[in-house]
Amino acid sequence: MASMVKTRTRPPQAQFDELLIWVLIGLLALGLVMVYSASIATAEANKYTGYQPAYYLIRQGLYIAVGLLLGLFAFQIPVQLWQTYAPYLFLIGAAMLVLVLIPGLGREVNGSRRWLSLFVINLQPSEFMKLFAVLYAADYTVRKGKIGHLITKAFLPMLVVMALIGGLLLQEPDMGAFVVILSIAFCTLWLGGFNLKVFAALLVALPLVFSALIFSSPYRMQRVIGFMDPWSDPYGKGYQLSHALIAFGRGEWLGVGLGGSVEKLFYLPEAHTDFLMAVIAEELGLAGVAAVIALFALLVVRAFQIGRHAAFLERNFSALVAQGIGVWIGVQTMINIGVNMGVLPTKGLTLPFLSFGGSGIVVNCIAAALLLRVDYENRRIARGLAV
Repeated sequence: MASMVKTRTRPPQAQFDELLIWVLIGLLALGLVMVYSASIATAEANKYTGYQPAYYLIRQGLYIAVGLLLGLFAFQIPVQLWQTYAPYLFLIGAAMLVLVLIPGLGREVNGSRRWLSLFVINLQPSEFMKLFAVLYAADYTVRKGKIGHLITKAFLPMLVVMALIGGLLLQEPDMGAFVVILSIAFCTLWLGGFNLKVFAALLVALPLVFSALIFSSPYRMQRVIGFMDPWSDPYGKGYQLSHALIAFGRGEWLGVGLGGSVEKLFYLPEAHTDFLMAVIAEELGLAGVAAVIALFALLVVRAFQIGRHAAFLERNFSALVAQGIGVWIGVQTMINIGVNMGVLPTKGLTLPFLSFGGSGIVVNCIAAALLLRVDYENRRIARGLAV
């Protein structure tokens, strides 16, 4: 009797990171639900929104749709092309930061000039600058990699560039974006193998710089004082933080239920943007907060794993882009959650993928598409296919 040999065939390897895609879908879907929940009362009572309860829900849905379409387009662009145009994109971002400061071009809201009015929507250049900083820092690090031990030729040029960008951001003022962009730039240099002695010096110098920035501005000083003891002036400088803490306290373990927040009813300012996490904590409790943190942790971990895979394949620019996106999302998420919990001074930073905002959502979707593109190219190269 002839023997039959059974051969096992390997299942086809996925071309995309399915876990990462589901994490992104989960964040966007949760954000859409929570933005509606946090904004419904405000929208219904506001003449600007036409007294439409679903005003912010509809706009957030449109922002997500536009972000996904642009993300799909960005995914089609090879990473090599992103590297080629990285310096030019960075210059465009810097030019937009200049334009936003020009009276008549920049739009001022609540004392901050951070938006360019495009009639239908307001464009926030600092959000796009985060993505451009990731690309520029990765390209710069790859180009200067061989002289990374030379402080004057490798490190100081980046320091000067970041100082100029920081100066523009502080004029808006937008110190939160400045902190995120600075973190992206210097973490990318560190991940790229630049001189460790420089970063040791930075650990000493940066706290002194930020202290000088705080003490030089009464606006920032008031925020720090309010953060340190919000209950000393709960109806003044500590108003926003004290109500955010009340929201966290009311949520307890499982929350008061979706839609049941009291703090969003005209007590907590910016409930659907900067302080969306406080509403999540009140309505979904510790369980909801833990779920959000877990989703972001998965996203950041996958970004670094994708970057490590790219580095193993000797795709240094792709590796630094993936890890730079991980640093960006991780740092901004930590700052936003820290502000909501009263661990950090109040900053005008949204929660990535969740908070209401056109520029932020669109740029987050493009960054996610770029991360997926790096992973896609990694998988094809590992299988011996062309990208």
